Amino acid sequence: MLRPVDLIRKKRDGGEYSTEEILSLVNGYTAGTIPDYQMSAWLMAVLLKGMTRMEIAALTQAMLNSGVTMDLSSIPGKKVDKHSTGGVGDKTSFILISIVAAGGLTVPMISGRGLGHTGGTLDKLESIPGFNVNLTTEQFLKTLKTCGCAMIGQTAEIAPADKKLYALRDVTGTVESPALICASIMSKKLAEGIDALILDVKTGSGAFMKQKKDAVHLAQLMVETGQ
Repeated sequence: MLRPVDLIRKKRDGGEYSTEEILSLVNGYTAGTIPDYQMSAWLMAVLLKGMTRMEIAALTQAMLNSGVTMDLSSIPGKKVDKHSTGGVGDKTSFILISIVAAGGLTVPMISGRGLGHTGGTLDKLESIPGFNVNLTTEQFLKTLKTCGCAMIGQTAEIAPADKKLYALRDVTGTVESPALICASIMSKKLAEGIDALILDVKTGSGAFMKQKKDAVHLAQLMVETGQ
């Protein structure tokens, strides 16, 4: 039996996880059998010790498989999306999603809330009275067919592991981990069932990646994980 405390110790001491161990952590936390305090300790261990590329791929896959992958085959044409790693003043998605949909492509966008010092896309949308980002899968598909684009957050069906981990990272000082950023973004994007993805990786004083070399490293991780 894989005990969470043993897995926390393993990463704390710089060990590398097997796919089975990562799956056990993600599934346990999503199901509620691993409490927040243990997952918080694990997140901090990952932030401090990092993850290998194989671990990141396994974490992304486990988070993706915690929910369903959307089937957009009933919508004709290409389905595309864009995702940013976040930063102060990041409002690109609002403009881009409208332009791309007007150009005839479909944009199913699963966005995030604020992390750390930034305001998330969903938080900005919810500042509009009556705007609902908590659509069911059926409502999401209907909106896509009608408008060509739609924005929602993670749900109990789509990337539920990321929904829980995303909120926990925000209050435990573990936002800046490249491994956790990569797994969070790519699990959401892969769950959308899209054909192509643009990654907007921020760098500078208002972003999570302060140095250009760190932003380049994160971009490479996400591209490799997506492939």
